[in-house]
Amino acid sequence: MAKNTSGRGQRDLKVKVKTARGRKLSSTRWLQRQLNDPYVKRAQTEGYRGRAAFKILELDEKYRFLVPGARVVDLGCAPGGWCQVAVKHVNALGEKQGKRVGRVLGIDLQEVEPIAGAEIHQLDFMDDGADDQVKAWLGGKADVVMSDMAASSSGHKQTDHLRIISLCDAAAEFAFDVLEVGGTFVAKVLAGGAEGELQKRLKQRFEKVANIKPPASRSDSSEKFVVATGFRGTPD
Repeated sequence: MAKNTSGRGQRDLKVKVKTARGRKLSSTRWLQRQLNDPYVKRAQTEGYRGRAAFKILELDEKYRFLVPGARVVDLGCAPGGWCQVAVKHVNALGEKQGKRVGRVLGIDLQEVEPIAGAEIHQLDFMDDGADDQVKAWLGGKADVVMSDMAASSSGHKQTDHLRIISLCDAAAEFAFDVLEVGGTFVAKVLAGGAEGELQKRLKQRFEKVANIKPPASRSDSSEKFVVATGFRGTPD
């Protein structure tokens, strides 16, 4: 009598990757994680340029800042997943009849492949006059400034933490210059203790400041996101 093997089809099959000669073990682990990551698979199926698209989708689902008609600036936009999400939600292509048409502006140091409905510019947002240039491109101020930027990893946890907090500080300063009153600032940070001063400054400028780790953020990652809503404007 044949054995019952029906249970096998009820389990998710994981892809195992052998370590090839010359490949580091860490690279093999990364590849195996990618191949078995449901968000990577969803990104491929739904046409997003990376799994990070689901992070901004989940953040927006909770805080609702990407609305039709909004003008959005995406700092460090490569490879473009966040821009793709923003284009759909703010109706940048005008596909939602009867809804306001928004604008999506992507900024990055490197060249980024075009994205339908988004304006992509190669620019260092920390350059003098970058904020004025962005406002000129937008034809006014932004409703949302968002950043998924991260400095290149040094392999030292505290150094990486300080680097990304420095990037967040610069992104926040940029947001203070280009945001419309009532606007939203979203940025990735790494937990590590040095983010307290950034939180303090954001709370002085925004009505609400929240910290959240969306489900799409890997559980073994120290990343989290700050979502600051209700920009109070620049003090006189």
